[in-house]
Amino acid sequence: MSESKEGSGARLLQLCIGYFGFYTISNVALKYFINGKLAHHAASVMKENEFLVYQNIGGSAICLAVIFALGWYRLQSNGPTRWGPITVPQEYSYLLPSGVFTAVVIVTTTLMYELPINPMVAMIIMRGAVIVISRLVDFIQIRQGILKKVVYWQENVAVLFAIGGVCAKLLGGKKGNEFEFVHSSAAMTILGSYIAAYSGRIYIMNYFKNTRAKGVRQDNNGFFGIEQLAASATMIAAAVFVFYSPSLMGWHTEKIEEFRGAIITFKPMWGWAVLAGCTYGAVAFFSVFIFIFKGTTATFAGLVNRLTSLLAGTAATLVIWLALGGDRPATDDWGAFGLILIAVAFLTIAERRRSAESAAIPGLGGTAGTGVWTGPQKP
Repeated sequence: MSESKEGSGARLLQLCIGYFGFYTISNVALKYFINGKLAHHAASVMKENEFLVYQNIGGSAICLAVIFALGWYRLQSNGPTRWGPITVPQEYSYLLPSGVFTAVVIVTTTLMYELPINPMVAMIIMRGAVIVISRLVDFIQIRQGILKKVVYWQENVAVLFAIGGVCAKLLGGKKGNEFEFVHSSAAMTILGSYIAAYSGRIYIMNYFKNTRAKGVRQDNNGFFGIEQLAASATMIAAAVFVFYSPSLMGWHTEKIEEFRGAIITFKPMWGWAVLAGCTYGAVAFFSVFIFIFKGTTATFAGLVNRLTSLLAGTAATLVIWLALGGDRPATDDWGAFGLILIAVAFLTIAERRRSAESAAIPGLGGTAGTGVWTGPQKP
């Protein structure tokens, strides 16, 4: 394989392949552990809430391990700022909130599995919302003068085909009470929180990407590290609160007891579930790096991210069908797959156009210059 440079099409393809592979494995693992018809060993079957506890533990563990092992908690910053007696990168003012938004996204995604609604419908709506949010972020940041790039018409067409793919999945399945959740205040609160948190997070990602000072390298590793540290701290605080909520708040529900039980008494095969969660954590790396990919618009990056996710879902359905005896892909799966491929074709045209224009501008992208503040260094 030829060497890929930062911001190149080859690097983006590598990120998409990594995201696709790990997300496919993660989806297959989820179905395997919570579906008694697929699991080959009765001991591996868990309730959804139990598996999601172990999945999030494994995912957070792998992210934190990489962050501390590789020193991604140091950020190459536009400059320092004072927070009382300490000096921190000025980006902390929005990276820490972005971490909180990330925690909300993870928690609300998990909570969707706990509600008496069709989680597939909720996840499809969530993916479609992210595509629309990404386009709106570009519109806002262009108006603010933050984004200096143009959203090509091919990207707008790709948005339409991507939404068409989402609708194919949403409307082409078995008819029932798919939209009954709109009458549930809990479901709408969770879905609204997800959309609001992702809106803030995508805006911040692109604000970071589009406001690098001259000579300051876009430090994606540092962005990921700080954001994930804030997200992990938020989720730990939320988990502790829920764990003690029966005594603190008098909450006694089946789901809370399942959550507590998964921690108090580890289930059989819990170690394998945590290991499967590591693949879920690996997805986070590729997902974030696609969202903040250098030189792209939010529209382009958001589409690439969500389309890769949808393709991985189709691939997981194939694996479950062929290897585990699950249901075969439905007609709407293939319809959505075809629309996604058309969207990818338009994105490819846009990427080639932007790459050609970038190559014509000498020094575009720049590299880190001397004197850039990188935070406290190891002695």
